[in-house]
Amino acid sequence: MTDTTPGRRAGRQLPTAEELRTWRDFIETTAALSSRLESRLQGDSALSTGDYAVLLALSEAQGQSMRSSELASHIGWERSRLSHHLGRMERRGLIRRQECATVPRGAEVLLTKVGAEAFAGATFPHLRAIRELFVDALTPDQIIAAGEIAAALRARLDVVGKG
Repeated sequence: MTDTTPGRRAGRQLPTAEELRTWRDFIETTAALSSRLESRLQGDSALSTGDYAVLLALSEAQGQSMRSSELASHIGWERSRLSHHLGRMERRGLIRRQECATVPRGAEVLLTKVGAEAFAGATFPHLRAIRELFVDALTPDQIIAAGEIAAALRARLDVVGKG
């Protein structure tokens, strides 16, 4: 039986030299892009990309609050990583945590006024950086292809599972 999974070559166990070159270009470029966006966000707003991810999720959530476990899942973080990060954000007044009334031992994370203001102040410069560093580098067809590639990779990760 032949494997017809996209990107998979029948009978091939390891990537070809060209596939490895493409992989390395992809990983190195993604890391450079992430680093540049992180640096710009930090410089423009004193927020990390982690702060921004948390504030974005809370700003879009009903009541601007989420259970911590739901927030961790939403942004793709382990719960312990999120807990440590939320502690730092709470000390800066960006969020606050409270016991969840509906879930025993559950915590709810709430966006504070300071956090909402920090998020609002960071958003325009961050979106401008995304435009400059990502969108403007690509044609409309490449934007569509990048979205399709991201969706295919995400779907594959879901199939293969975390491990």
